[in-house]
Amino acid sequence: MKLRFKHQKFQADAVKATCDIFTGQIDASHRFAIDQGDLSNNLLSRLERTGFGNADISLQDAQLIKNLHEVQGLQNIPRSSRIEKLNSRPVFTIEMETGTGKTYTYIKTMYELNKQYGWCKFIVVVPSIAIREGVYKSFQTTADHFAEDYGKKIRFFIYNSSKLNELEQFSEDPGINVMIINTQAFNARGADALRIYMQLDSFQSRRPIDVIAATKPIIIVDEPQSVLGTDRKANVTRESIMRFNPLFFLNYSATHREDFNKVYRLDAVDAYQKQLVKKITVKGITVKGGTATNGYLYLQKINTYPNKKPTATIAFEVNGKSGSGIMRKTKTLVLGDDIYVHSGELEAYHDGYKISGINARDEDGFVDFVNGIRIHEGEVIGETNPDDLRRIQIRETIMSHLETERKLYKKGIKVLSLFFIDEVAKYKKYTDDGEQKGDYAKIFEDEFKKAIDIYLSQQLQFEEDADFRSYLEKFQASEIHAGYFSIDKKGHAINSKEGKEGGSDDVSAYDLIMKNKERLLDLKEPVRFIFSHSALREGWDNPNVFQICTLRKSDAEIKKRQEIGRGLRLCVDQNGIRQDAEILGENLVHDINILTVIANESYESFASSLQNEFNEIIAKRPKDASASLFIGKNIQDASGERTVTIDTAVAGDIYLGLVTAGLVDKTTKQLTDAYHSLTEEKKIERVREAVGDMLMPFAENIQNILASVYDPKRGQLVTNARRSQKLNLNQDKFASAKFKELWNRINEKTYYTVEFDEQELIDRCVKALDMNMRVTKTEVIITEGLLKSVGKDKLEMYREKIGTPIEISEISNDIVKYDLISELAKFQNDGGTSLTRKTIAKILSGIKPETFAKFKMNPEEFIHNAIQLINGEKAATIVEHIEYDKLNERWDGGEIFINGEITGEYNHNLIDTPNKHLYDKLRYDSTVEKDFAEELDKSEAVEVYVKLPKRFYIDTPMGHYNPDWAIAFTDGSGVKHIYFVAETKGVSEGQLDVGVKGVEKAKIECARKHFAKISNGDTIYGVCNSYQDLLKLVS
Repeated sequence: MKLRFKHQKFQADAVKATCDIFTGQIDASHRFAIDQGDLSNNLLSRLERTGFGNADISLQDAQLIKNLHEVQGLQNIPRSSRIEKLNSRPVFTIEMETGTGKTYTYIKTMYELNKQYGWCKFIVVVPSIAIREGVYKSFQTTADHFAEDYGKKIRFFIYNSSKLNELEQFSEDPGINVMIINTQAFNARGADALRIYMQLDSFQSRRPIDVIAATKPIIIVDEPQSVLGTDRKANVTRESIMRFNPLFFLNYSATHREDFNKVYRLDAVDAYQKQLVKKITVKGITVKGGTATNGYLYLQKINTYPNKKPTATIAFEVNGKSGSGIMRKTKTLVLGDDIYVHSGELEAYHDGYKISGINARDEDGFVDFVNGIRIHEGEVIGETNPDDLRRIQIRETIMSHLETERKLYKKGIKVLSLFFIDEVAKYKKYTDDGEQKGDYAKIFEDEFKKAIDIYLSQQLQFEEDADFRSYLEKFQASEIHAGYFSIDKKGHAINSKEGKEGGSDDVSAYDLIMKNKERLLDLKEPVRFIFSHSALREGWDNPNVFQICTLRKSDAEIKKRQEIGRGLRLCVDQNGIRQDAEILGENLVHDINILTVIANESYESFASSLQNEFNEIIAKRPKDASASLFIGKNIQDASGERTVTIDTAVAGDIYLGLVTAGLVDKTTKQLTDAYHSLTEEKKIERVREAVGDMLMPFAENIQNILASVYDPKRGQLVTNARRSQKLNLNQDKFASAKFKELWNRINEKTYYTVEFDEQELIDRCVKALDMNMRVTKTEVIITEGLLKSVGKDKLEMYREKIGTPIEISEISNDIVKYDLISELAKFQNDGGTSLTRKTIAKILSGIKPETFAKFKMNPEEFIHNAIQLINGEKAATIVEHIEYDKLNERWDGGEIFINGEITGEYNHNLIDTPNKHLYDKLRYDSTVEKDFAEELDKSEAVEVYVKLPKRFYIDTPMGHYNPDWAIAFTDGSGVKHIYFVAETKGVSEGQLDVGVKGVEKAKIECARKHFAKISNGDTIYGVCNSYQDLLKLVS
């Protein structure tokens, strides 16, 4: 497998923000004569050699602060009062949440700084060997990806005091060079660390630090809170790092302690809401007080079924056979079972331990006994010790792993679970008889065998799970787990000792997981459970870690965010493809990407600690979307050339437009369900329509401001895994004649053709451009950098205007390099129209001269608006002329309704639907859907209905379209149309032209034609916003 990388906008935004600080910087290289040291014994080397370094920053602080303020304004970041410096050198902060690719981002930043300004020497400083190895691995895996983008490769190496020839190449090579170094290599007291400051005979009596310093490197600080400390608590590195003679610093982390000149922010809330990281869910364990006379009980899980009452999986003590003593057993019990009987009549369970109730409907499932005791899921009653809790944690991790694995196996996604332990001896130990399994390894294998027996006999009863069953049976328990630790000179695993430069000992702890990360992701590799010393909590993550379990005593110094950080990345499949919104669709990202933390404390305790860590982030965020949200904010048009500051009047206009469009609630000032249900692309489109012509070019920036609003109901960063419930298919309803008839009427697949006169499209586009093309006049300030793009004959004329604003139309012929036809003809997925160059040329030749003249006024905005207008006309033309025809193929009901698992959480996005729904529960995306489902479920007129899974879709020229509902009414219910496919959009059919626009409206019209083709007239499709609207459509 080879990991694949893609271009992601948020990473490009971070790179752009960083590079824009230096707008106006002269692109130049710094050449210098290399100090060759003592060459008395090498006559051939006395010729002068040239070194290549970074040119000085040519901008004055006044220009730098101006650039910085513009960048900060666009990012909604408080302005710095001055250019803050670290020991006299500028330092800039980039905040990126763990798992969003900060290493990728700073590698791309190096390429861009080189491309735009000629800077070529960089040092990446990291706090530990673990992070150093991870960074080095990232440079290796991204090398080909970036070479495709930039036509060159970075030369990168890890600093090693015994390989000083690397420094010679670092100094002399004119290309992009990166040295990766951990702090112990230059700030410790050991002999190896001190060599960097020593005159070495092997280095021609030179000091390595001097050779590095001559290049004036840009220093990337990875995790500055660990590398640099703080101003109040400075460490040795904070002083010694200056000996590298840095040009400036770029600090990257998710948890900065000092925000020097912050230029970009992608915090935990942003990352979660934009679905760039996994959803976090927690399985907690609560110990309830008890005495030695109480029976031991642990309620592992409440099991729900569509056609029978819930059961409870409970661990309790039993009398062992043949005098083997007291043992603990896990068994699934039903209402009326008596634990006293199942325990072999242990006295501890004599008094009323008969099950009187099993409740699966509330937020927390629980079991009641006739003696009045109530036990909740994840709760332990009776005498326990730390070993009991560790066993429970291991068992819960295995069960969560198996549940996740079952869901993802068919998708080709390898599932990994990670255990953190506090000492290696708990996993493996060494005696005179050789290597022995530790307690945790023994417990794991014991619990895994028990779990597999239960899982194979109770959970995998359907034929469709045959392949997964074979996968589970393929490997022994001893093959599927492994430990990764430091190795001593005897080859024995030892506890990691971070904090000193030791070389190979600690590197060995990370070889497989760092250097062979791809192997772990291969389903052919049996290892799925990883045990590691807790020192691994920093520096490593793997995209396919879905469970994290910490088997150690609570440590107040280790933050919860550190613990979960190892598993936040979105997962990849067997082809190395990241499972994000582009691949899965936004509705399914957090169905697949869920990180479950098996905590050694209650959910409430863990969530409270984690929430406290997030509170500092949340406190800085706006809490509503009133007009005041926009006042004083900087917004930039699509061209990036025009920036304006929003005043009170404009803020009021924006707010009113958003309210009118239904994106902001007038009463609560909160973003509406309609807003939250939109994809990122559709949000920008709706904002563009809402704010009017004058502000339309700034729609993307206005949407970014809206996205900063924190809604506690929407921004639930951590959820309770025990509240998560799976939707169970009602097999009787699925097999019923009524549902089969409904499904047979809608499951035919179609293909579409679009035939229309090309001239008709050209005429419509010409008319739309002439009527609706608007751009803003843009001024630029002439800089030295800008002069590089001007021809020599005009150079002196423009040089006289340096520092003065000038309309871009005056110089567009000299500096505008756009191939307009190529830009418009790009594929639609790449931001273009997908029309041929010939068609685009005909459209442009048909527009009025005054329309075309607007291209010179603002080329980028002209291109952006032209693409929007042409695509709008194309969509409208397609809808008018599209024809659907039947394929000789149908959707497989088993694939749509059985194979894919759907989960939700009560009081968040899940309700019970015991009456008419195809499943026993329903997961909703908005209050409109929730209300609609509740009405359907209690309606006497409805026979059966289903909220259609996202796997069911209709092909349209604008992409897949997923209808919401399929409904069958009872015969004799008085409705005209028995079978109905409904779309709930928060608007009714009569409001469709106003409430739904653009591509979404075009998809709805395509769906209408699709269903008209496969229907005989008694199955119709329509849009409604309530059950009452539905009745009007079918009556």
